[in-house]
Amino acid sequence: MMREWATVVAWQDGIATLHSEAKTSCNSCSARKGCGSHALNKLGPKNAHVMTIPSAEPLQPGQRIELGIRESSLLGSALLVYMTPLFGLFAVAGLFQMLFHSDLAAACGALLGGVGGFIIAKGVSSRYAGREAFQPVILSVALPPDALRVEDVS
Repeated sequence: MMREWATVVAWQDGIATLHSEAKTSCNSCSARKGCGSHALNKLGPKNAHVMTIPSAEPLQPGQRIELGIRESSLLGSALLVYMTPLFGLFAVAGLFQMLFHSDLAAACGALLGGVGGFIIAKGVSSRYAGREAFQPVILSVALPPDALRVEDVS
């Protein structure tokens, strides 16, 4: 099970709104200037994710909770997102090359197949998004920020 900590932003009627920071290793790596991942991280959002998750237990803003998601569902999602466009790219490029015997046609087919693969991946992922195996679950709940636990060890 993959684990990640998140902070509660709000809780209302059994639904918790959570804020999670995405961690990257870009700050500790010395190859930042020539790294494609570092460049992509600078282009994207600022590594913050907001999500909603059902929680029967009342939560307070600022409280930390540990979320978990199955590795199999995470790997299946990654396989769908990366391999479907790649397969579409090669399949349609090969088909266009075979039909039209032109590199330009193959390049157009590759573009068409890649975009088509992204559209198919988006459609398939929206069907699986509601399944329980693809939803994060609450593993543990930390104390609220204003609570103090005192244990008598005598």
